[in-house]
Amino acid sequence: MFELSQDHEDFRAVVRDFAEREVAPNIAKWDAASYFPTDLVPKMGDLGLFGLVVPEEFGGSEGEDGSDFTSLCVAIEELGRVDQSIGITLSAGVGLGINPILTYGTQEQKERWLPDLVSGRALAGFGLTEPDAGSDAGATKTRAVLDGDEWVVDGAKAFITNSGTEITSVVTVTARTGTTADGKAEISAIMLPAGTPGFTVEPGYHKLGWHVSDTHGLSFDGARVPQDHLLGERGQGFRQFLKTLDDGRIAISALALGCAQACLELSTDYAKTRQAFGRPIGVNQGVSFQIADLAVMVEAARGLTYKAAWLKDEHAAGRRSVADVKHAAAVAKLYSTEAAVTATRIATQVFGGNGFMEEYPVARFYRDAKILEIGEGTSEVQRMLIARGLGLPA
Repeated sequence: MFELSQDHEDFRAVVRDFAEREVAPNIAKWDAASYFPTDLVPKMGDLGLFGLVVPEEFGGSEGEDGSDFTSLCVAIEELGRVDQSIGITLSAGVGLGINPILTYGTQEQKERWLPDLVSGRALAGFGLTEPDAGSDAGATKTRAVLDGDEWVVDGAKAFITNSGTEITSVVTVTARTGTTADGKAEISAIMLPAGTPGFTVEPGYHKLGWHVSDTHGLSFDGARVPQDHLLGERGQGFRQFLKTLDDGRIAISALALGCAQACLELSTDYAKTRQAFGRPIGVNQGVSFQIADLAVMVEAARGLTYKAAWLKDEHAAGRRSVADVKHAAAVAKLYSTEAAVTATRIATQVFGGNGFMEEYPVARFYRDAKILEIGEGTSEVQRMLIARGLGLPA
């Protein structure tokens, strides 16, 4: 049965100290200015956060197969407990940036890109979503045509994390590269280094939340890269990225857990000290019962998140099936993200008028939480995946 080890808890303490020391004192001003703290990324790299699932050969954790996915979830939870934008920077940096290269890249591709990504000297992005292809990712319109020994890429991507920072080194994108024998689109994955002519990073979005996270649209107009920038097998890009998203859903569940944990802690502390009618508001059942509900949601989200992470590690060791991981990831992502949205609403209500003020972190968590139900597969998609996992008709 899954259980966090003492090593995991010791690691949690290290990441929590880092988040409290490096992120907490600065996050309000970063959020207000929509400022991406580039200098923070190498510090996260120095702590080993980007290398938790990467073998030592490429600068990651010791051992042939890297460390464990559970440790990554612990780190994402603890960063997300202080700020969701910093948590998603790590989650996307590893799950969407490093992981596809590590899983499907050639030895040469791994040696070229992974050391800088693991150290935090660089970030990588994952270009799947398009203006007209979100949950229906198979409707990709971006195209890549082989011209001699180069891929020529044309199209656009939307809402891509870590894609336009000063240290972004590469973005992997899905593109139509032909048609299969049954007439369907052949989708492959192509790596586009930052600065490639014809590869344009659009201005950053004006977002409801995640103000500190780097998010851009991308456009490609005759962007040329060498033929060896194909990631994995030609025609397997869609399958590769679906597998990548399974892992990413567990990471988003950990991020949501951090949000809910923060709301529980903030609400509990506030209810103990905020006075109304001559006594702490926590005396009132209307407040205390809501906080009790928060505690239950946090415990449930924690159990589902780390069960899914444990299954992912068990699968890596050959002891669990892909289907086990896929189902657990969808369940954890669905519950934890919806719980996080509810948790921010409860916390804002507990804080009353103060909860509507930006001086209090619950306002930031309230803004940040909604995207959790959308990114890496909407709640509706998760329900579809869960239903299919139960054997219901597709």
